[in-house]
Amino acid sequence: MRDAILAVTGDTHGEKNRFLNPKEQANKHLKKGDYLFICGDFGYIFNNTCKEREFLEFLANEIPYTICFCDGNHENFEILNSYDISIWNGGKVHIIKSDNSGLPKIIHLMRGQVYEIEGRKIFVFGGGYSIDKAMRTEGKSWWKQEMPNEIEKNEAIENLEAANWSVDYIITHTAPEDTMSIFNLGNTNEKPLNNFLEYLRERTTYLHWYIGHLHRDENVWRGQTVLWYLVRNMDNNMVLD
Repeated sequence: MRDAILAVTGDTHGEKNRFLNPKEQANKHLKKGDYLFICGDFGYIFNNTCKEREFLEFLANEIPYTICFCDGNHENFEILNSYDISIWNGGKVHIIKSDNSGLPKIIHLMRGQVYEIEGRKIFVFGGGYSIDKAMRTEGKSWWKQEMPNEIEKNEAIENLEAANWSVDYIITHTAPEDTMSIFNLGNTNEKPLNNFLEYLRERTTYLHWYIGHLHRDENVWRGQTVLWYLVRNMDNNMVLD
């Protein structure tokens, strides 16, 4: 029996083809017992429609691997926060959907948590700022909870302290400030979050850090990779081709 694959990809934004197309990287390579981590902007529970609920049922029962996602900025936080909080692999989660046997298959990884999954420690911190929020409607297509609060930041620090500031992998939606400065995006509204992630980077030992949000696929520096469509094996950072 092969070891479980921990794979990671970028924002999915509710695009059904990412899971319906058998030629997509995750669908070609991941089997039962494997994991796909999504770096925010999951998007399949955005409008709470019957079609969305049907697709979640499909993901839970027809996709063999487990889907885990941190929240991005384009999420319906009212729906996300309506789920009960559970403890899964050592950290807080929202179990979005289990399969017909009761196995959790779609899992929201909450901000500031450290999980132990298949022998790896994974720190997760979602959230980001919507530069397009002026074109969105609060409570319908944009929610102020997109930016983390001080309670979530403090919990992140406490959990990393408990892990002796050492994890295997970090998954976030946006990037630390030094990394954001490379792309010269000038999003001053997001800077408090970027600065907080930079503070965590300076203190934390990690093997690799995976980031979404920027809608690009590339290795950056300091063991950091930005993801969008590519799917990578977290253990070696290689693309699942």
